[in-house]
Amino acid sequence: MAKGILYVETRPASEEEAAAYHSWYEETHMREMLGLDGVVAARRFAPVDGESVYVAVYEIEADDITTVQAQLAAASRSGSFSTPVGVQTDPPPTVRLYREILTHTS
Repeated sequence: MAKGILYVETRPASEEEAAAYHSWYEETHMREMLGLDGVVAARRFAPVDGESVYVAVYEIEADDITTVQAQLAAASRSGSFSTPVGVQTDPPPTVRLYREILTHTS
């Protein structure tokens, strides 16, 4: 089974929308993502300097990790995923799919 991550960079559209952005992301969107076949974990990271982008990392385990990205696109097109709240769209979020090539553990 292949492993990978879906890496997403976003930021709130404005300071006024920041609370709604975080609420939507943590209470709605991450649960939606965990409902996709192959998504086994979801984590968010805040910039230490408070000025950069927020990062979400969705861990994937699937025979073909690209199916997760296809499921996400289909859910967004069909309206089965919620509409993003308070997310800056200019520039748009950065979304990247990575496959695992090596793991080291202690």
